[in-house]
Amino acid sequence: MRKETIVENLNAVGERIVTCCNNCDRDPAEITLLAVSKTRPAEDLRSAYTAGQRHFGENYLQEALEKQDALSDLDIRWHFIGPLQSNKSRAVAERFQWIHTVDRLKIAQRLSSQRPDTLAPLNICLQVNIDNEQSKSGIAPQELEGLAREVVQLPGLRLRGLMAIPAARPNRQAQRKPFIELARLLQSLREAFPEEQLDTLSMGMSADMEAAITCGATIVRIGTDIFGVRNYPE
Repeated sequence: MRKETIVENLNAVGERIVTCCNNCDRDPAEITLLAVSKTRPAEDLRSAYTAGQRHFGENYLQEALEKQDALSDLDIRWHFIGPLQSNKSRAVAERFQWIHTVDRLKIAQRLSSQRPDTLAPLNICLQVNIDNEQSKSGIAPQELEGLAREVVQLPGLRLRGLMAIPAARPNRQAQRKPFIELARLLQSLREAFPEEQLDTLSMGMSADMEAAITCGATIVRIGTDIFGVRNYPE
């Protein structure tokens, strides 16, 4: 994609964030824009970086590692936002600052043990299957506190909050329902673990970003509205 188009799109998304925050009495500085860059070439990420974007989210590990090598001269904050297999956890532990998709203890334990001592603890979000969809990853809401109790004891990790990918809904009011529930779950964790820095709600994408922000999102994951419709390989 043309660099100019990416810059224009980033500016448009930024304006949407500011407008939404003004409408719901939030500070736009509370919102981190995560550019979802899966399937995009490294040069597109470089264009976004030169426009001021610093946080990038990748779903596919091998693709992400290739981009990290190609963009090693840039101070990018890398977020892993895809499903993670146990046998691929080491690369995430060693080369990312965030992972949003932890939903079982085994993965958390591996990430913690594989996080290099020379790096700060890996920031993680627990992924919640907020709509109980068979096709999606994530822990059931009723199992969340038990997993969190185990995770906060792992020295290589820092539990920051929750992530969800709700089912598509037809309008803003309907979109708010799962986001309100995820915010409620985070508040419950804050009460259960007052000593932890539970400050993150990773929720909202291109189609439902505004609904997520009004419900307390602190990270919005935007791909299509920055980089355009993806062309997946056959």
